[in-house]
Amino acid sequence: MTTDYSEQEQVRRNSLEEIKKLGIEPYPAELFEVNVTAKDILNNYEKRKLDYKNINIAGRIMSRRVMGNASFAELMDASGKIQLYIKRDEICPDEDKSLYNQVFKKHLDIGDIIGVSGYVFKTKVGEISIHVSKLKVLCKSLRPLPIVKEKEGEVYDAFTDPEQRYRQRSIDLIVNPGVKDVFIQRSKLISAVRKFLSDKGYLEVETPILQPIYGGAAARPFKTHHNALDVPLYLRIANELYLKRLVIGGFEGVFEFAKDFRNEGMDRFHNPEFTQMELYVAYKDYNWMMDLVEEMVESVALKLHGNTKILVGEHKIDFKRPWKRLTMFEAIKKFAGVDISNMDEKELFVKAKELGVSVDDKMGKGKLIDEIFGETAEHQIIQPTFITDYPVEMSPLAKKHREKEGLVERFEAICNGKELCNAFSELNDPIDQRRRFEDQLELGKKGDEEAMVLDEAFLQAMEYGMPPTAGLGIGIDRLVMIMTNSRSIQDVIFFPQMRPKV
Repeated sequence: MTTDYSEQEQVRRNSLEEIKKLGIEPYPAELFEVNVTAKDILNNYEKRKLDYKNINIAGRIMSRRVMGNASFAELMDASGKIQLYIKRDEICPDEDKSLYNQVFKKHLDIGDIIGVSGYVFKTKVGEISIHVSKLKVLCKSLRPLPIVKEKEGEVYDAFTDPEQRYRQRSIDLIVNPGVKDVFIQRSKLISAVRKFLSDKGYLEVETPILQPIYGGAAARPFKTHHNALDVPLYLRIANELYLKRLVIGGFEGVFEFAKDFRNEGMDRFHNPEFTQMELYVAYKDYNWMMDLVEEMVESVALKLHGNTKILVGEHKIDFKRPWKRLTMFEAIKKFAGVDISNMDEKELFVKAKELGVSVDDKMGKGKLIDEIFGETAEHQIIQPTFITDYPVEMSPLAKKHREKEGLVERFEAICNGKELCNAFSELNDPIDQRRRFEDQLELGKKGDEEAMVLDEAFLQAMEYGMPPTAGLGIGIDRLVMIMTNSRSIQDVIFFPQMRPKV
């Protein structure tokens, strides 16, 4: 089979063959023992006066300059970049110097991975560098990297096209150092949330991703088939109903970081596969959960940034407690200038049309209210705000409000114009729950593809008795976007779903 290579790709393959002819294995199997990182050296060589006499470091060549008997290269490892200094007469004292000089000068390229030994020193111009005494080829790269050039503070030929970056995340991480920082922050954020909840005494658990009945949210599922059982299965849209079954079973506080899947549209705030953390705590209600969310998100901001004020786009968002609280109807009245609290389905439909909200006759009362809120109010809420007390038609899994007829005890935290989390005083009346599922079935018959289905196994578990419970679902990707000032969800997911190339 013949393959058409670019000129640079062919040159690298030729270099690969020449390296092999010199008796050097370009993909060695033996261990290379790394004992320091670039960041360690740059942070400690002068500050802590560490000498770094016998170091081993490995990484990728990001630039190289051959200057007669001496050569310079920039090595990048996972922690950052550092300069290498290689002198012909001093490299590999016990081996054939001409061999290594020939390899370095003629056959190594930007992107190749090497291991070097040596000591740290400071050049005449004051740059902390590694004086290389030994060099080992660890991996010969066969494709050239995009070269990002910097001159007098200006960046040229940057690898910035989102389409390329998301499809070729490996290259993105190599040539755009800030990208790696976002994902390091993501990892720290998840660790901070996990520690916060574990320190409260709640148990981290795992529930099924493949489910015979999808539930716990209003969304379209992905469907598959189990051959051995000959049954359809669905990728979960939420893990709520399984976690509640654990509460029924006697666990009084459980949480899960879940990969959820929704077969819906994609945009800069939505990916078909996303990460959600759900928490359920017995004997609590949604007022208690609001306090917990404030405390948790404030603590995450402090952990990641050292303060509660974070720049997100053009807005400075402050996560310091307490957050503002508005009912859903209050928010619509404030931002749309209309009171819809006593409107029936027909009146809501007409009012939505008047407000320029896109609706259709398949939408029930709850869906109409949700669309009105989303189009008129949500995008105007920038500072962290709890929107509370939703209409019962919008929330088939939430407990009816203890004081307000027709509403449920539910809140969403809105920040920077988007939902950050969703929480309820969980419905624990099995008769009411069955009735609400049946109402959802009727909406499904009318054509609502996001209507919930009836989960008989969950209802049977509820009939054994579920304690009063507060439940929470928080979008981890959305929270990471805010905490890292990222514009798109694709910027905080390593490998986002992409349309096939035509």
